[in-house]
Amino acid sequence: MKAPGRIRLRTGLLVLPLLAFVLVTFIAPLGTMLVRSVHDPVVADALPETMEALAGWDGQGLPDEVAYEAVARDLVRANEERTLGQVASRVNRVRSGLRSALTRTARRMPEDAAAPWRDVLSNLHEAWDEPETWHAIQSAGDRFTSRHYLNAVDLQWLPDRSVGRQPEERRIYLALLWRTLWISLGITFLCLLLGYPVAHLIAHAPPHRQNLLLALVLVPFWTSLLVRTTSWIVLLQTQGVINDVLVALGLLGDDGRLAMVYNMTGTFVAMTHVLLPFMVLPLYSVMRSIPRRHMSAAASLGAGPFQAFRKVYWPQTLPGVGAGSLLVFILAIGFYITPALVGGSTGQLISNMIAYHMQTSLNWGLAAALGGILLAGVLVLYVVYDRVVGIERMSLG
Repeated sequence: MKAPGRIRLRTGLLVLPLLAFVLVTFIAPLGTMLVRSVHDPVVADALPETMEALAGWDGQGLPDEVAYEAVARDLVRANEERTLGQVASRVNRVRSGLRSALTRTARRMPEDAAAPWRDVLSNLHEAWDEPETWHAIQSAGDRFTSRHYLNAVDLQWLPDRSVGRQPEERRIYLALLWRTLWISLGITFLCLLLGYPVAHLIAHAPPHRQNLLLALVLVPFWTSLLVRTTSWIVLLQTQGVINDVLVALGLLGDDGRLAMVYNMTGTFVAMTHVLLPFMVLPLYSVMRSIPRRHMSAAASLGAGPFQAFRKVYWPQTLPGVGAGSLLVFILAIGFYITPALVGGSTGQLISNMIAYHMQTSLNWGLAAALGGILLAGVLVLYVVYDRVVGIERMSLG
């Protein structure tokens, strides 16, 4: 009885380093991202008196004198504690233009300021006479909020606490999400269209040729992604190799060169090239296990080549089709470097906007919300695939 227990303990100890690695490198960052997308206590911690004073405000008109006095004290204290910049940035994300209002108020507040506080703040900046300023502070002060997820789909909280659309000039994320979705689907379809015959050729080639063909498929894995992407820039740019060849052949005039990079064309071409091996390899692993006599048997029963393919061969390759398509789509939906280099303004994906908010605007809450939406989309796709095809039929080799 003791031996099985010791075996289980030993097995658990062997698996423990892997579990720790997964926890530290995957679960913890993922959990932190999801928490950050709904939890933002900076404003509430820096302006506690203001948030308490606004708790009883009905959102109609301007708040009372207590709120003006509270925000004056909180802003001065935040300036002294060097948290004013973070507060102003978060309020400015709710309503643009308020960063200067908060920083100017805090830095120009007279030391001998006294009631009426509304007059004091209004003299420092006219924004304090606008109800929208107080709505923005109240919204930014929520510790737990769905604001980031609403922004990620071009929505916002209105003053009456209902949900409405963002102003037209700020509706960018929903269009980017749809663009990312259809580009990922298009690249998945292209990879399947190109990869299926390539995998079939490799699977049915003589053994000595299979190794060579597989090596050619694997060559991209041995080359840096950055090198592969910049190579396409050299090939596709207006003064690049492809345009030079077309001009030399007389197919194009020198003034009619094709714009194939820094647009959607460049994104499709470069991403398809990068992701094609991820489609070919699962397909090849399934195709090589299909006995060749199945097609011969279908032909002997009177089926034509197309009918034999549709009735016999194609259904047997569906596990590889599903695995390759799911793998390519998941990788494509999160691609960043290639669209950033060859996509231009029309070929950018939502991952580029996530990187912008992480590195430039420092709006980590919105970046986390956008990442959370992508994660939810992938999980939905996984569930749908499991229900329709069955995840147990997936084959990666």
